[in-house]
Amino acid sequence: MSRNEPTTEDLSRQMDVLRADLARITETMTEMGRAQGRALADDLRGRAERAKAEGERQAEYLQHRAEEMVDEAAEMVRRQPAMALGVAAGLGFLLGLISRK
Repeated sequence: MSRNEPTTEDLSRQMDVLRADLARITETMTEMGRAQGRALADDLRGRAERAKAEGERQAEYLQHRAEEMVDEAAEMVRRQPAMALGVAAGLGFLLGLISRK
């Protein structure tokens, strides 16, 4: 056998190098996956926090608007009690008709 011909020892060393390279590649890919997972989780947390804050703002607005409407209705009843009574009676009559069906 000449000096330039590969031996089983050469093949074995190359396989060991290949195994080590594959292990490093696997570690790198695992770390990349973890980093991307952390970034995605952070992004989702941020979006959830923004959605929660927007929901709270909307709930406050609706609460405020409902209080305004109650105040307006109470003011209308004080200014025009006969009309308010007529509207209430009409709505009651309509609801009674609808509920019978």
